[in-house]
Amino acid sequence: VQLQASGGGLVQAGGSLRLSCAASGFTFDDYAIGWFRQAPGKDREGVSCISSSDSSTYYTDSVKGRFTISSDNAKNTVYLQMNSLKPEDTAVYYCAARSRGCTARLIDYWGQGTLVTVSS
Repeated sequence: VQLQASGGGLVQAGGSLRLSCAASGFTFDDYAIGWFRQAPGKDREGVSCISSSDSSTYYTDSVKGRFTISSDNAKNTVYLQMNSLKPEDTAVYYCAARSRGCTARLIDYWGQGTLVTVSS
């Protein structure tokens, strides 16, 4: 099982990045894929999630209207388009798979992180 996150980098405030999470080793369509982030000195928080069953999406309040999650089931890949980035978005971003849906607390698989740094 592998969740390969990529696309992080350094960007100025107001800029954009697109993160990718490529999944392998499990049945992609049976899982909800979400993005979490952890800023220095802070707890990990859920950012967004997309349900494989009905493509419903979830966002934490601080990113609503700025981030968009999408899924390409043919490529087993989930994307997180991040626009209007703010310095407070700086964090290591992780993707994760949940077999019980976006609202489940149980995380079945974690990917490695990708660092997003937003300069002011």
